[in-house]
Amino acid sequence: MSRGFFITFEGLDGSGKSTQLKKLARVLQERGERVTVTRQPGGTPLGDRIRSLLLDSRNDGPAPSAELAMMFADRAQSIQQVIAPALERGDIVLCDRFTDSTEAYQGGGRQLGSAMVRTLHATLCGDLQPDLTLLLMPPFEESLERARRRNQRVLDHTGKDENRFERLDQEFFRRTDAMYRTIAERESLRVVVIDGKAGIEEVFGSILGTVDERLRAFRHESEVTVPVHGNADTP
Repeated sequence: MSRGFFITFEGLDGSGKSTQLKKLARVLQERGERVTVTRQPGGTPLGDRIRSLLLDSRNDGPAPSAELAMMFADRAQSIQQVIAPALERGDIVLCDRFTDSTEAYQGGGRQLGSAMVRTLHATLCGDLQPDLTLLLMPPFEESLERARRRNQRVLDHTGKDENRFERLDQEFFRRTDAMYRTIAERESLRVVVIDGKAGIEEVFGSILGTVDERLRAFRHESEVTVPVHGNADTP
């Protein structure tokens, strides 16, 4: 069995990535693909506990370096418990956020820098890289407003408050947005920027087209070639 295919969704809160991930998962499953869906922080019992500590706006929140450490504790657990086993089974893994989020939010927004994030990823996560990252980039102000409306709906209906990051000032998010753009430029083969200004279905069309193209190429490259025995002079 060939290794699975690892896709991550990235973007500011309110970019629409979670909606698009769910749509992609549904289409792939309808086609008969084996799909594992997860998120970060969260996706494991330990990760869900870390998520509640990180995102609850009723908490003062950890120091930036502690926040970074918690993100990687969550990620290392997710890789061992969810992502690596799914890839070994040959699944398509769809993950809502991965290390690009940490580099953007903690490296950029919290101003901890990229070097520390990338070093921790190499050390704690075995430098596991997605095969494809879909970076949704709607207009900056629109993304933040969507996130605030969504989190207020969740709070109203469930009592779960995950607004801590959305309550940070705009300069934090501008630094985060700028870091995402830096990552996209640096990792241009892996990261595909999706214009988030269009409607949901139009954005999804762009995502599905990109995923289909990359999956075909990946599977073609993964095909086992028949070894040639002997040489051209051998009868």
